[in-house]
Amino acid sequence: MAWLRRGGIEVPAPGGNEWSQDADELKGMDEYVHLCLRENHPMEFLARQDGRIEDSIFLQIDPSVMLWDGVLFSPGVCNKSDAAFHTIDQSISMLDFEVLYSWTDWSDQAVMARLQQAEKCEVLVPKGIPLSMIRNLPNG
Repeated sequence: MAWLRRGGIEVPAPGGNEWSQDADELKGMDEYVHLCLRENHPMEFLARQDGRIEDSIFLQIDPSVMLWDGVLFSPGVCNKSDAAFHTIDQSISMLDFEVLYSWTDWSDQAVMARLQQAEKCEVLVPKGIPLSMIRNLPNG
């Protein structure tokens, strides 16, 4: 968002509300591209509920971006007041790969709680992501 603002580019349907954007700017998180680990994120759900966006397209980013210098991991929504930031190497032990990438019984409340927490995780990529790293760009 910081880069877009500096370039005078208006985003017609931003994912975050005004509070979220202000919190990102205050914490310097507006200098990062925020990536989630699944085609679901609680903030996207809220944006649809609030009417800020109608339809979502989750772009599939080449996972090699996580190896870039300066990439951070947040085990929750990164603009919360108590958010923690870690290197990608540190994040490996924090990720619940089982609930993210294998079949688990979502009718089990404990498993659902794990999934909901995992869906809040964010990978933070400094600056931008080149189009060549986006695997499913929509046409048009």
